[in-house]
Amino acid sequence: MPARERRRLTDAAVARLRPRAREYTVWDRSVPGLGVRVRPTGGKSYVLLEPREGGAKRVSLGPVSVMTVGEARRECHARRAGDRPEEPARPGRAIPLLRDFVEGEWKEAHFGRYKPSTMKGARSALAARILPAFGGKRLDRIESREVRRWFDSVSRSAPGTANYALVVLRGIFNFAISRGYVEINPTRSLKKNRSDPLTRFLSRDEISRLHAVLDRQTRDGDRQQADIVRLLLLTGCRKNEIVRLRWSEVDGDRLALADTKTGPRKVPLGSGARRILESQPRGESPFVFPSPFDPSRPRCSELRLWYRVRKEAGIEDVRLHDLRHTHASQAVMNGVPVPVVSRLLGHSNVKMTLRYAHLGDRDIEAAAERVGREVAARIGL
Repeated sequence: MPARERRRLTDAAVARLRPRAREYTVWDRSVPGLGVRVRPTGGKSYVLLEPREGGAKRVSLGPVSVMTVGEARRECHARRAGDRPEEPARPGRAIPLLRDFVEGEWKEAHFGRYKPSTMKGARSALAARILPAFGGKRLDRIESREVRRWFDSVSRSAPGTANYALVVLRGIFNFAISRGYVEINPTRSLKKNRSDPLTRFLSRDEISRLHAVLDRQTRDGDRQQADIVRLLLLTGCRKNEIVRLRWSEVDGDRLALADTKTGPRKVPLGSGARRILESQPRGESPFVFPSPFDPSRPRCSELRLWYRVRKEAGIEDVRLHDLRHTHASQAVMNGVPVPVVSRLLGHSNVKMTLRYAHLGDRDIEAAAERVGREVAARIGL
């Protein structure tokens, strides 16, 4: 008779067990008598050898799909302490559909901790991408290969959206594992789509052209959107930080933003930014840039003016977010230390700001070239 196969069972170790031509059992080194039975079909269940008169009896504790190793060990100890009847074995937990799990346990555990913007993004990913594909399936019936097909399909037209939806789905399954509904995350082998770092900055000439076009748009009556674009360039703020700016957050020569991507932060205001804010009409609205249809709400975050402006200025490859990059690049090229730039932008980690560090080297190299030419001319080289 072959020797018993023993190892210390963990959830990861159990997940790695593969079916063989014949049924086999791997026994736990930590709890004598506890094992995992693996059938040729791939089914796995926990078993316990209970001593009986005339020999031991193998008792099923339940399928691996509804129990963790920790739960199986606790079941063993409870049975041996007499807290569980010998028969029948504990019934397995019902595995919910993904949509029911999301609407119930997952939302209850997670949505209360989300910021409004994160909650909005998660809702969008669920409604548009995740629930249509997997909502009607039981958690334990969603396989890695179909998740990969889904991710590849979304990635072909919207790689960024696919990345975000993958993060949400991965979090759902991690929570499902912690709740004992599944053992393996079907997203585990997927990697997000690579995105090239976009570091497009406006040159001084492009900034001048943009300013001239914005002036014309302001004279033509589209002042609100033009002023928002100017503030994005002058402050380095993110779009929604300016579009949804409240008068209560304007504090003299700085903005005291209550809710940003990295939490509350203060943004110093230069003279140009202060003049723009001072020129905004003060009405009953709490917002600096209120909706023209409902002053109790901020204006729509869609700045259609930007597409006309960048075309007229000859910078059609520039995104609105690149104004933030431009603000940072100008700071670095004017000698502002990277840690200070990091504070200005509200980065949570200075590593995020290091992509701008090389910009300061350009001015240094240009200066060295000018000095070199001057000295060479004087010594006859």
